[in-house]
Amino acid sequence: MITQERIMKVLIAPHVSEKTTLAADKAGQIVFKVALDANKSEIKSAVEQLFKVEVEKVQTSTQRGKMKFLRTPGKRPNWKKAVVRLKAGQDIDFMSAEKG
Repeated sequence: MITQERIMKVLIAPHVSEKTTLAADKAGQIVFKVALDANKSEIKSAVEQLFKVEVEKVQTSTQRGKMKFLRTPGKRPNWKKAVVRLKAGQDIDFMSAEKG
């Protein structure tokens, strides 16, 4: 069992884009930005406990930060994303979660 403190550190934010919105509608997949040191079992447990849903599968990938060249060259930090597939009939409604 994962502690409540670790749950809050594993999931950083939902990643919302046009592509992730289509994935949510078609395949029941939700995309999250997660901590770089989080593993699949921690992500699954955190999503199930926070949103009271059942998770079927978790896929992760580390996204490399972009190089930026302004006055001085710099680099954005790397980040990790998790694609969480929910079991059939499950759904996460972020709009109602923010209100209550």
